[in-house]
Amino acid sequence: MIHSSAQIAPTARIHPEADIGPGAVVGEFAVIEQDVAIGPQTRLEPYVYVKRWTTLGERNEISAGTVLGTDPLDKGFTGERSYLKIGKRNKIREHYTISRGTAPESETVIGDDNYIMTSGHIAHNCRIGNQTVIASCALVAGYVEVEDRAFISGGVVIHQYSRIGRMAMIGGNTRVNSDVPPFFLYSDFNVAAKGLNLVGLRRAGFKASDLAALKTAYKLLYKSNLKLEIALQRIETEVPTEHTRHLVAFIRSSKRGICRE
Repeated sequence: MIHSSAQIAPTARIHPEADIGPGAVVGEFAVIEQDVAIGPQTRLEPYVYVKRWTTLGERNEISAGTVLGTDPLDKGFTGERSYLKIGKRNKIREHYTISRGTAPESETVIGDDNYIMTSGHIAHNCRIGNQTVIASCALVAGYVEVEDRAFISGGVVIHQYSRIGRMAMIGGNTRVNSDVPPFFLYSDFNVAAKGLNLVGLRRAGFKASDLAALKTAYKLLYKSNLKLEIALQRIETEVPTEHTRHLVAFIRSSKRGICRE
């Protein structure tokens, strides 16, 4: 159903079983398949292709040439129904692709208020949080998890099943092949810790006491030559804050292991 207030370009092709919400805008030559829901005030620029079993919330902005809900790039995929679910107020720029899940009824999930730049890919079964930045030409492999407010720079490649922690910042052209703990800065060809993400933390309103606690945690984790579990225990004991507790919980839940300096 197309809501009466939606603006549909004459050359757009919309399946009768698609749902186009109030105030949505669909540009020239856009294609929307069946079993798609486009939320209120969402804007699709020309040549956007939204494939079936994709849902977009309200006020998303999808730029020209983007394809959403593609079949997963997985040779084991056999065509069953799976999903792409995109939240609210995301900006996804030109020539981007995001796949739906591989296993039947599985899903790829994009949260709210993310800024996803040009010419990249988010693969099947990824989970992207809220307020992240994923810069141009970044490639995010299957089953990757990205926590809130992480910053992934241009040209970054992320190995499948890796996790990117809250407010972590990954420098350009870095290869991420392990879990990346929250709040820190990373770079090098093989991802390596380089200190706190001070710019991002300050912009987010972290107080001096928060930064001091995270600096101590970083030193214990990366500079002390302690075994990992001993370092985590000392962080819990010496600098117990909301953010250091999240850091410790993230590391303890890691299955791939965390990157080092």
